[in-house]
Amino acid sequence: MLRLLQIELQKLLENRISKILIFFSFILPFFIILLSSFKINFFGLFTIDLGSVGIFDFPYIWHITTFFAALFKLFFAIVVVSMIGNEYSNKTIKQNLIDGLSKKEFILSKFYALLFFSVISTLLVGILTLAIGLYYNGDSETYYMFSESIFLLAYFVKLIGFFSLCLFAAVLIKRSAFALAFLFILFIVEWIIYGIILKNYDDDIATRIHNYFPLKSMWKLIDEPFRRIVAMKSPEKTELIYDYAVHWQEIGIVAVWTTIFIYCSYKLLQKRDL
Repeated sequence: MLRLLQIELQKLLENRISKILIFFSFILPFFIILLSSFKINFFGLFTIDLGSVGIFDFPYIWHITTFFAALFKLFFAIVVVSMIGNEYSNKTIKQNLIDGLSKKEFILSKFYALLFFSVISTLLVGILTLAIGLYYNGDSETYYMFSESIFLLAYFVKLIGFFSLCLFAAVLIKRSAFALAFLFILFIVEWIIYGIILKNYDDDIATRIHNYFPLKSMWKLIDEPFRRIVAMKSPEKTELIYDYAVHWQEIGIVAVWTTIFIYCSYKLLQKRDL
C-alpha cells in the first residue's frame, strides 16, 4: 500500500498544475472558514459577525463547516481526472505496466492517493472546526461538543465517493475535460430521471428513489444547513421540522457506489488493450 501511495504522490507532486490545485483544494476552504469566524468591519459602515448568529456554536459547527468545505471538492476533482488523463496522454500508464505494475495495482495506487488526501482533508477540517468551536464555546461539555462530529465521517465518505466517481469517469473517457463534462451530464440525467419518476409517482417515492442515485446520495450525506441557520436566528430558537442528521443508510449507499466505481474502473482498465 505504502509503495503504491508513494508512486502516486511522486507523480502528483512533480506536476506543477496538480500542486497548485491540491493547494487550493486544501487551503481555500480552510481560509474561508477561518476568515468567516472573525469579525470583519467594512470601513466603519457595517460589521459582519457570523459568530453572533450562533453558527460556530457546538454542535452546529460540525454540520456547517463540513458542508461548506465539501463544496471545494471540485478543485481536487480536477486533479483526479487530470492524473488519469495525463497517464493516457503521456503514455505513462503503458510504461508503468511494462515496468511491472499490474492493472490492479495501478487502480489501487490512484485509490490510495484519493484515500490519503481525503484523510488529510478530514483531519484538517476536524482540527479547524474544533479550534473555532472552542474559541466560541470554551466551556462546552465534551459530550455536547462532539455530539454531531459524525458529520466528519460523512464528509470523509462524501469525498471518497465523489473522487471515486471522478476516477471512474476519467478511466472511462480518458480525457480530463470530457470526464468533467461527464459529471455534469450525470447530474442532469439524474434530475431528468427524477422528473420522469415524479410524473408517475408521488413526490415522496420519487425523492426516495432519487436519494439512491450517485451524485444525489453524496449530496444527501450532508444536507444544506441554511434552514438550520435561519432557525437558530429566530427569536423562539425553534428549529424547523427538518432532518439534518447523518444516517448510516446514507453512508452505506455512498460506500456501495464507491466500491462500484473502483471496481468498474479496474474492469475497464483490465479489458482495454493499452
